[in-house]
Amino acid sequence: MHYAPNPEHSTVIRLIVSSSNSGAMAAGAQNLVGPQVRRLRMAADLSQEALAVRLQMAGWDLSRAGLSKIEARLRRVNDAELWVMAEALSCAIADLYPPRPCGVGAVLRQGCG
Repeated sequence: MHYAPNPEHSTVIRLIVSSSNSGAMAAGAQNLVGPQVRRLRMAADLSQEALAVRLQMAGWDLSRAGLSKIEARLRRVNDAELWVMAEALSCAIADLYPPRPCGVGAVLRQGCG
């Protein structure tokens, strides 16, 4: 069976790839947990560097800059990363979420594409 790409699909794929790899930072929030991560880190009297080291010791290769992006809501966080974050902060995963999340729709739209 020979595959012949549809030219219309190729155009769409090129547009999506080129817009997502443009080097520009996404305009909207990428996660809901950033402010709570910062609050819990500061309550534990940890610097970003110290928390990044804890996360690295737990197996998550995250730099201080990456943690900063999470706290600023500029980086997405997956479920496994949330689990490691909760462990490093000695809290429940639920504690990482805001009590009344706002902007859920904006975060979801950032994940589309």
